[in-house]
Amino acid sequence: MIYNLEYNSERSKLIIPEYGRHIQKMEEYAVSIEDDKERNEVANSVIAVMGNLNPHLRDVPDFQHKLWDQLFIISDFKLDVESPFPKPSREKLQESPEPMAYPQNHPKYRFYGNNIKRMIDEAIKMEDGDLKEGLIFTIANHMKKCYLNWNKDTVEDTAIFDHLYELSDGKINLNKKDEDLTEASNLLRSKKRHSSNNNNNKSKKKHRKRY
Repeated sequence: MIYNLEYNSERSKLIIPEYGRHIQKMEEYAVSIEDDKERNEVANSVIAVMGNLNPHLRDVPDFQHKLWDQLFIISDFKLDVESPFPKPSREKLQESPEPMAYPQNHPKYRFYGNNIKRMIDEAIKMEDGDLKEGLIFTIANHMKKCYLNWNKDTVEDTAIFDHLYELSDGKINLNKKDEDLTEASNLLRSKKRHSSNNNNNKSKKKHRKRY
């Protein structure tokens, strides 16, 4: 006859399943040891076994810190041993992470993308001259193209100029210029031509004969 069968439904929950049942049982045994010296020795032995599961990272300082944190977590923070690192707390572990800042400087005009804002910032730093003016109009034309890709309706140049003025914090004002931006049909024509070429290439590949 077979005795002492264990069913998963009767076992304690695995706190970090990656380490398996044996590591958790070793932790539970370490917690039950009353002698401080022996408990510390067993804890260090458990750390060594945990490190052996990842031998290529075993001697990395940050990884050692991670192992000790996991040691305390698996013991449900009940293990009382001397650690070379600060002991983690349950409260710290359960803290909600701080919300990440949205990586968009101007969410109102997110259809332009972050690269446009970076280009505007670089244009502002340039010395006045034909090169700077040419870059500014290139940026404005690209903004117009981005706007048309986002909204298929036509857009007035003055709207793009106003957006550029706002994104540059008032340092670039094309409303004072007499020059117009590229026509919307010309801006979108290159995209249609590129799309048509891709479709033709796909069609050729599809109908290519096999020998």
